[in-house]
Amino acid sequence: MKVLVVGGGGREHAIVKKLKENKTITELYCLPGNGGIARDAVCVSIAATDLDGIVSFAQERKIDYAVVAPDDPLALGAVDRLEAVGVKCFGPRKNAAVIEASKVFAKDLMKRYGIPTARYETFDRLDAALAYLQSAPMPTVIKADGLALGKGVIIAQTLSEAEDAVRSMMADKRFGKSGERIVIEEFLEGPEISVLSFTDGKTIVPMVSSMDHKRAGDGDVGPNTGGMGTVAPNPYYTPDVAKRCMDEIFLPTIRAMAQEGRAFKGCLYFGLMLTKDGPKVIEYNCRFGDPETQVVLPLLESDLLTVMQAVTEERLDECPVRFSDASAACVIMASMGYPGAYEKGFPITIPADLDAEVYIAGAKEKDGCLLTAGGRVLGVTALGKNLPEALDRAYEAVRHVQFDNAYYRRDIGARALAAKEV
Repeated sequence: MKVLVVGGGGREHAIVKKLKENKTITELYCLPGNGGIARDAVCVSIAATDLDGIVSFAQERKIDYAVVAPDDPLALGAVDRLEAVGVKCFGPRKNAAVIEASKVFAKDLMKRYGIPTARYETFDRLDAALAYLQSAPMPTVIKADGLALGKGVIIAQTLSEAEDAVRSMMADKRFGKSGERIVIEEFLEGPEISVLSFTDGKTIVPMVSSMDHKRAGDGDVGPNTGGMGTVAPNPYYTPDVAKRCMDEIFLPTIRAMAQEGRAFKGCLYFGLMLTKDGPKVIEYNCRFGDPETQVVLPLLESDLLTVMQAVTEERLDECPVRFSDASAACVIMASMGYPGAYEKGFPITIPADLDAEVYIAGAKEKDGCLLTAGGRVLGVTALGKNLPEALDRAYEAVRHVQFDNAYYRRDIGARALAAKEV
């Protein structure tokens, strides 16, 4: 069987490594991939947003199955295009990917169907947004409507910060067309929970919960990033919380999308906050999260390709999906300066006997050597019978992975450990 993965980061490396466990796969490709993924799949230099190139490649190589992982190609309609030429896919079609591609659509959907989320207003005029802020409680949350590499959300502590955020999006075009419309919403407080789920549009199967760490610095300070580390499971996601999420959020969302004529098939990510009033949706993603995937998939005991095919064929209710009772921890090693400017091109040393999995996110291969080529360079993931053991193993492995100008947070999992002690 010939399988294609679209994308080129740490998430895609985790997907590729998990797919490799299926021995029916005879050829495994990744477009565009990266220097690390090239050690586990055949990488081809076709951009994830080059839909014409992806479709042509799939036809030429007679690809049997494609996994479209990133948000941009999903929002552009990569699945629609591949299915149109007979390639079966894992991932939502364009009209369902809008649940992430438009924050306004997602918020309006939740409002229509009574799915718990923060109160909000939407704006497409700068003057109206600035006028609204004059009476809005602070802190407040400003979100660009469209995709912005996970960085289109600003938490403003003061009116001045809120005004600057609105102007940067709507007037200065910081996020291009993605900021032409914005959402201004209520600031919620409470522990954050990430839940990825398999869904075929009718059945939904949540994966192991996780906890992301978005801020660049220890103690959750500094700018937002794409994610500096994750742990799984999330201790705040108790059986009672899980049941409320299923009844009040997960099933209602799947049913709402079906009712709208936008049946969602693929991986639907729920970014949740456990408020004093119960769990509420912060955001939806139309794909596997990054770096949540790097702790969730290592805990999946079922065969990933088999589950994905069940999603595609709308028979997920017949497919057992099992996860380990172990814990997982991922520490992101980044280039100094990320998420701002940083240097590239430093050699990466990864010992062969490392007691952890290393997922490559931003690296290229030159003359047989891996060189840094991105802000988030790699994720070091380790498993353990409990979270302390997983964290100890992950950080021990990090100490043995080397590249110049490397930095990483030293408190990944600290909030989760504190929650366990309460």
